[in-house]
Formats: sequence, structure tokens, C-alpha cells
Amino acid sequence: MPALKIDSFLSLRDVSVTYVGGYQALLNSNLEVAKGEFVVLLGPSGAGKSTSIEMLDPKETFIINVANKPLPFKGWKKKYTLWSKENPTGNMYDKASPENIEACLKYISEKRPEIKNVVVDDFQYMSSFEFFDKANEKGYDKFTSIGAHLARIARMPKDLREDLVIFFLTHAEEATDLEGKRKFKAKTIGKMVDEKLTLEGLFSIVLFGKTKKDKDGTIRYVFETQTNGENTCKSPRGMFSTFEIPNDLDLVKNKIIEYEN
Repeated sequence: MPALKIDSFLSLRDVSVTYVGGYQALLNSNLEVAKGEFVVLLGPSGAGKSTSIEMLDPKETFIINVANKPLPFKGWKKKYTLWSKENPTGNMYDKASPENIEACLKYISEKRPEIKNVVVDDFQYMSSFEFFDKANEKGYDKFTSIGAHLARIARMPKDLREDLVIFFLTHAEEATDLEGKRKFKAKTIGKMVDEKLTLEGLFSIVLFGKTKKDKDGTIRYVFETQTNGENTCKSPRGMFSTFEIPNDLDLVKNKIIEYEN
């Protein structure tokens, strides 16, 4: 059977990153994204998400820095400059409101053809900041509004330019379900939004990132492909043959393409 040919426009090959002390964030990892796709990366802080940002070509990448914090890699200020009227070729944006993020995504899609990748970093903070802005509002309507904004932004990529890839980076949190059992899920502002929206329900594949320590002390990253009863990860039946896979995005991509074709 001939190999499946992928029309990709973003390709990272054999990327390895090891921090001081032997903490390995990436090991011979690959990332290849086909046209029209968007990628959701869910995991706790320190799960290697920011390392992936560093590997993207800044000439083709625009970062929506929701938390407005310094990027965690050396030399980032030379690679990413704040977009403004005075700097129209800037490739980073630091406004966190849903309206600003939506307008920014539309602007990139319509006016910045050189941009091929958009990273929405710390996506969960969009809802947190909106909640703080509405702290003096009474009643439950503000939670409905926050949930609606979250859903609208998460669903935007399908309406944007076909050759644009959107990376949503968001954190996981520990919660308790109705039966009192511990469960890890996508981080939100709490039950009032969770009752109206299940963020993971907007995506067909949710992989849960975790760290494992080998006998020799090496720390490595893996993805769980199905829920173990304590998280909300999921993938279509038969897509992955094992419960746990390496954090190899090329492997994940090929499994998705193989399954869908």
C-alpha cells in the first residue's frame, strides 16, 4: 500500500530539547500539520507546550499572548514584536478580551497572508479576565456570556483562511465530579460555566499530557488517548491502538489522517 501523501505547510522534524538538569521537554519529536487544520494542546503547566512555540518560524507565526507574559525562551523579544498601528508587521498581540481576540483572528486571516500559524497561548485566561471585568455584575447572565464567548472563539478556525493553522494552548485542572470523584479537565472559571459548556465537547480529540519518571530518573512526556476515569481525554474508537502513546505529534497526526482516510 503506497504511503499517504500529506499536503502540509508546517513541518518540524526530529526536534529535541533538554533543559538544564536533564529535564527533557521534547525528544526526536515531529509536527506536521495539513492545510485547514487547527490543533488543540491540553496539558498542565510545564507539559512542553511553550517549547513547541519556540520551534515555529516567527516569520510565519503570530502569537496571541492572552496572559500578556514574557515568552519562556531565550531571544523571544527579537523574534516577536508587539503588533500596533506603529508596527503593522508585528507578530504578537496582548489583548485578552473575546472581542479583541476575535477581531485579531479575522484581521490575520484577511490582511496578513504571510502568517500561516496563530498560537492562542493561555487560552483559559480569556475567560478568567472576562470574569474579573464583570465582577460587579449580579446574576447568572455573565456566566452565560463567558461560556458563549469561549465557544465562539474555539469554533472560529473553521471560518478563517484555509491555509491558516490555529494552535489553542490551554491548561488542565483537577476537579470533582457529581459523584465526588477526582477528574482532570480543561481549565475554566468554574461550575457556572461548566454547567453551560463542556469545552472538550467542541473537539473530537482531546489528549491528556502527563509526565512519567523512568527507573534511571529520566522524566519524559506521554499522551493518554482515552479516559482512565480521572480525566476528560478522548479520541475516536480505533484511532489509537494503545491507551498511552509517546508525546510525538507526528505520530498523532499520522493516526488522525490514517483514521479519517
